[in-house]
Amino acid sequence: MMSEKSKQHVESCRFCWMCHHICPIGNATGLERNTAKARALGLSLVNRGALKLSDVIDNIYECACCGGCVTDCVTGWDPVMFTKEARLDAAMEGVLPEYINKLVDNCLETGNAYGMTEVDACLAETTAKHAEKTDVLLFLGVDATYKVPTAAVNAIKVLEKAGVNFTVLAKEPASGQQLEYLISAANETKEQMVACAKELNAFAKVVVFDPQDAKVFKREYKEWGVELTAEVVTFTAYTAELIKNGALAVVNTGKEVVYQDPFQLSRDLGETAEAREVINAYAVCNEMLCHGKDTMWAGNILMKEWMPDVMLRVASDRINNAKGVKADTIVTASVSEYAALKAVAQDDVKIIALEELILGE
Repeated sequence: MMSEKSKQHVESCRFCWMCHHICPIGNATGLERNTAKARALGLSLVNRGALKLSDVIDNIYECACCGGCVTDCVTGWDPVMFTKEARLDAAMEGVLPEYINKLVDNCLETGNAYGMTEVDACLAETTAKHAEKTDVLLFLGVDATYKVPTAAVNAIKVLEKAGVNFTVLAKEPASGQQLEYLISAANETKEQMVACAKELNAFAKVVVFDPQDAKVFKREYKEWGVELTAEVVTFTAYTAELIKNGALAVVNTGKEVVYQDPFQLSRDLGETAEAREVINAYAVCNEMLCHGKDTMWAGNILMKEWMPDVMLRVASDRINNAKGVKADTIVTASVSEYAALKAVAQDDVKIIALEELILGE
């Protein structure tokens, strides 16, 4: 069921080592099976009938879909494309791994892959202060809402500090970003997106806290024909504008930090300057070796559900990248990467979120 375009990429993406150095999971595990080249070889054998999709499906879910391989491939092959198509095929054929099936069921039943329904009391109280309908919606996302509620509270505090009149929904609709990662362009994914767009279109502007949601709002919704009439702006771009127009007062401490580019912003949306503008307002932003569109992914919350040890190694590698340039502080703009980096037991490099930097916490 794979498209002819993906088949062409599968057959072509098997002959070099060009992207090995940029694959965060391959680097963390040291396993050839985790490279784009090996994944293409496995799918080629499936396409030729030598293997079943179920034989390689675990390997298909060992990919972060971060796009590092796509960016570094000068010949233009796209392993993310054929990986996502393989996931969709697996869903349609009923051969998803049980651990993925459970997460998909959770998404459909509760709106998040973790199956969580209870919101942190402090977040619920903070959210309730912004229940009144305004023109601006702050969309927090499932990771901040259920897994890192302190980040959600701090995002709200930033807009409060700037005097913004905004709304936060007590019960956010699922953006579709988790299903998009798990089973790609399935009907269930689009249904979630359509339902979400309907609620978001009640606002003039939507400030999106999580880059994972921002990516699907600004890219996949358009590609899949989901109408989103509200203006969508990332939290990083919005806070940069608040600083420029004087709504956010700044005091630069002169502290030197490095910034962890979320690939959803840097590679998928081409946004790299805005977060650095914010950081440079409060500190001094230096760079790790891999940054901007060449960023190295630092792990996430969702993949921790089935690859916890690997996520720790991925995050540890990124911390070592910071140590390599003698940095002692990493600033993140992704809830998921913040959580992944904070989970590493170490005392050499401090991990702070962009909103913590703004609030001086």
